[in-house]
Amino acid sequence: VATASLELGIDIGDVELVCQLGTPRSIATFLQRAGRANHTVSGQPKARLFPLSRDELVECTALLDAVRRGELDRVAIPPKPLDVLAQQIVAEVAAREWSEDALFDAFRRAHSYATLTRDEYLAVVRMLGEGFSTRRGHRAAYLHRDAVNGVLRGRRGARLTAITSGGAIPDTADYDVVLEPAAQLVGTVNEDFAIESLAGDIFQLGNTSYRILRVEAGRLRVEDAHGQPPSIPFWLGEAPGRTDELSQAVSRLREDVVTRLDAATALAYLTQELRLTRSSAEQLVEYLAAARAALGTMPTQKTIVFERFFDESGGMQFVIHSPFGSRINRAWGLALRKRFCRKFNFELQAAATEDAIVLSLSTSHSFPLDEVARYLHSNSVRPLLIQAMLDAPMFAARWRWTATTSLALPRFRSGKKVPPQLQRMAAEDLLAAVFPDQLACGENLVGERELPDHPLVNQTVHDCLYEAMDIEGLERLLRAIESGQIRIEHRDLTEPSPLALEILSARPYAFLDDAPLEERRTRAVMSRRWLDEEAAAGLGRLDPDAIERVRAEAWPSAVNADELHDALLGLAFATEQEVARDDQWKHFLAALEEVKRVTRLTVRTPVTTAATSETALWIAAERLPQFASVLPHAQYSPSIAAPAEFTARSWPAAEALIEIVRSRLEGLGPVTANALADSMALPLADVEAALAKLAAEGFAMRGSFTPGASQSEWCDRALLARIHRYTVKRLRQEIEPVSSQDFMRFLCRWQHVVPSERRQGPDALAAMITQLEGFEAPAAAWEAEILPARLDNYDFTWLDDLCLAGRAVWTRLTAPTSVAARNAGPIRTTPVTLLPRRNLGLWNRAVPAPTEPSPVSARAQGVVEHLQNHGACFFDEIVEATA
Repeated sequence: VATASLELGIDIGDVELVCQLGTPRSIATFLQRAGRANHTVSGQPKARLFPLSRDELVECTALLDAVRRGELDRVAIPPKPLDVLAQQIVAEVAAREWSEDALFDAFRRAHSYATLTRDEYLAVVRMLGEGFSTRRGHRAAYLHRDAVNGVLRGRRGARLTAITSGGAIPDTADYDVVLEPAAQLVGTVNEDFAIESLAGDIFQLGNTSYRILRVEAGRLRVEDAHGQPPSIPFWLGEAPGRTDELSQAVSRLREDVVTRLDAATALAYLTQELRLTRSSAEQLVEYLAAARAALGTMPTQKTIVFERFFDESGGMQFVIHSPFGSRINRAWGLALRKRFCRKFNFELQAAATEDAIVLSLSTSHSFPLDEVARYLHSNSVRPLLIQAMLDAPMFAARWRWTATTSLALPRFRSGKKVPPQLQRMAAEDLLAAVFPDQLACGENLVGERELPDHPLVNQTVHDCLYEAMDIEGLERLLRAIESGQIRIEHRDLTEPSPLALEILSARPYAFLDDAPLEERRTRAVMSRRWLDEEAAAGLGRLDPDAIERVRAEAWPSAVNADELHDALLGLAFATEQEVARDDQWKHFLAALEEVKRVTRLTVRTPVTTAATSETALWIAAERLPQFASVLPHAQYSPSIAAPAEFTARSWPAAEALIEIVRSRLEGLGPVTANALADSMALPLADVEAALAKLAAEGFAMRGSFTPGASQSEWCDRALLARIHRYTVKRLRQEIEPVSSQDFMRFLCRWQHVVPSERRQGPDALAAMITQLEGFEAPAAAWEAEILPARLDNYDFTWLDDLCLAGRAVWTRLTAPTSVAARNAGPIRTTPVTLLPRRNLGLWNRAVPAPTEPSPVSARAQGVVEHLQNHGACFFDEIVEATA
């Protein structure tokens, strides 16, 4: 309500200061709201921005920079909205008779309808005269159309419908929150939240907690919960997208800060030129510096970064850092989601915010990052996005808005407002009549859904493509990527970068699918809330110890012949070098060779014209058909036969090689394609084709995993997830808190209470007082328990000597609670502390003086004031200072 009043300027009175919580997503919106403060001819508008996150801090700073430069958002007027046209036609014809041509000319004089074609106009007229769907007959027709003479007249009820159901602001279907027993309206909550709530639930609205009494149709009756711990209500719907001009300002600010980071002038630029406070500028610089260190570059509108990392469930999160605003990112995310679905045959979760897109990948998705940029093309993305949009929640919502605006679904019926649930049901019934394929059974649909040529469907599709999203902006973006004007960087990290944290915790309005919040895969991501630049730079490096540990765990161990046979089945084969690692394997192989369960396969390949190279592999009898297909000219020693059930299957060479490579990856960890090809004496191209097939299945992943590797490596996805998990676990162990037992043992030693750590002599007393500075204890406990526990053979004269020498002082930091206690002198239980005298002034300034003055004479008051300002003093010091 306050925001609407600031923008419309109604019923708000005088405003001295505008406080904007969060980012307004628009330059013009912020200027309009700020302009309501001191709104007079000579007044000076004043506003304060309160960012709610570090990403909003960057955006708000870019907003202030855009205001300083005098920039404004471009005003986009919707071109010829057909739903509003239908409403205006009904209103005009209900008032008087109109000629079709005259009414068309009248609408063409309006700027929004200057490009309206006659075919579009007649389609709307036919819809209003014949009913919104011929399947339903002439129901809901508002016009009598004389097509012979080209005259339009209003039907009965058209005037009332235009008056009661007009307007273009969509209904939110929120529930009113009514406070009992005063029946006072205190606010609204989302309909889904109201329906899911039960009587007795406590939630927060504003700064007050309320208990739900009962849920009625359209109302939530509550009572004051008197501060009991509440839950937070949620809202579902579309948030306003950031304007293109502000998105450009955000990209420009990122570039400006990053270019000044190396020269160490970024902080001065923010505080001096952009007039940020010191704390805000430091947070912004630290945030962007850590982001650049983690990603190796800064995502801008010239450089887009693809980031990928494992989550706690073994899946992966794919984040696209693209600061182009939510309208372009929403379109890009939906189109990519549809492309992933068609390529891998799996639906996935996705979300889009102003600066990033996230696709939550399952264990079935495996692909090189550099391929994703080629998944979409500017010439074919529009039809793909339309098909993706039809499955998104936005289409159903905007269909309902369009149908309501066009009067196809009246807001009032029989003098009463139509309940939201009935409005949704009516919208769904109308959609089934106009666009049957949208709600048809999926088993009866073949290929893509064809859009009917209907004014309401056309307008809904237009609103989704151009208002909720920006299809033209996405096509421009893809063309820039295809031409190389926009650079793509790829990063595989061990945990999310700082810039990815906002999209991982995105609100429901950013979701591009209908999965609820509690089922989002992004909730399985564990990350650190804050990363400095040095720590962020290591996010892309895997721990070499973790790689070696996984390699050791993946390699099978055998303590008898049967286990070695199982290991050969799992590994596909073992080379002579691998067998030589364990002396027992030679004896086990000899035993298996006697019973014809294993054999030694030899492949000879020419090295030069005069020499050949020999490769020897140990394989199990069950694997013979696969190797016979892949290596048909190999020799076997001894010559054995595979079991009958294994020879029954025919193995094409390509399929057999895929299964052999799959088994090798399960036991090797990160390995190069060259190493795999050399171990089997096969052409590199054949092995790479098998690896590509395994990557398409989601089994293998390619990348640079081992530090210092000169070639790209391949790894089993499960083993790679384990390597990432071990790497992150090692990082977490570095900051893992110690146990309470270890802490207490350390504390006793640090406090010198342990006999072996106790100090000796009067010189150690000053060090003890410094360590215990500020700690209050009963006066009698200091020399009876605390100091003797830390000093051997403690003597009370040691403390007297320190105080008389002016090196130590005792005082009271906690003021007495009562006047009687304040006037009484100290006793054995009075809490006092020992301080080094040089620090007494600091403690006096830190501890507030008593609020009630002591009942003393004027001369005594002078002494008191001196003691309050300077602490305990010697007699001659007091006489000299107070006369």
